[in-house]
Amino acid sequence: MKKNKIYRVLAIAGSDCSGGAGIQADLKTLTAFGVYGMSVITALTAQNTLGVHKIENITFDFIEKQLDACISDIGVDAIKIGMVHKSEIFKIITKICKRYKLINNKKIKIVLDPVMFAKGGHRLLELEAIEALKKFIKDVNPILTPNIPEAELLSEQKILNLKQMKIACKKIHKMQPEAIILKGGHLTTRKLVDIVFSENKFFEFHSKKINTKNTHGTGCTLSSAIAANLAKSKSIVEAMEIAHQYVLKAVKVAPNFGKGHGPINHYHNIKSYS
Repeated sequence: MKKNKIYRVLAIAGSDCSGGAGIQADLKTLTAFGVYGMSVITALTAQNTLGVHKIENITFDFIEKQLDACISDIGVDAIKIGMVHKSEIFKIITKICKRYKLINNKKIKIVLDPVMFAKGGHRLLELEAIEALKKFIKDVNPILTPNIPEAELLSEQKILNLKQMKIACKKIHKMQPEAIILKGGHLTTRKLVDIVFSENKFFEFHSKKINTKNTHGTGCTLSSAIAANLAKSKSIVEAMEIAHQYVLKAVKVAPNFGKGHGPINHYHNIKSYS
């Protein structure tokens, strides 16, 4: 990491008007890590801590224009991809990645959080787009950050414990992602465990489970934190370690907003100016 350099991360995701998840969580996280955040909005959602109430689509042409505008002028050191709910959007991102030679680029990492469901259970990925997601993973080779339900869908197996998490990772790895970071928060085990499967090795991250309803946007936040640290030339395991601790603290000091799954505190590591 070069001293005083400002690194650039492009977040591709849906908008969460309540600020807890999606592109808003991405940009807050990128700011917390001192990187320059840019955004490509794939969809507009009317949502809050109680759930997703409506989704408005963005035209495919406008999504491509946003991607081209950011990458052609500002440039990127890492890319984080979140809500991509339609097959055509995966095709557009693949085309842009090929245009700017971002695939298998050793200097530019791509992190894909395969967002399929909102915290309240609302489906965000259209069923027809699942095959497009799998093709995107094979074509672009991103670092994949699924949660348990997403990994179950991709691996076509149930995941109830750490052993099954590792089996699922090996199955998903056949789709050729660069690495897999599987989040274990949905497990009913007493302790929280996340795992990284990279270069045919497993790395485990254990912590105490926090009894809280304030978990809205944790997946978006973790993947953005990983992307921010990869942009700074951290290894995948180092980036995950930093991101893991950041999200844990953000959950612990959440502001308790809303009547449902509340947002976390993205700015716990930032000193206020007033």
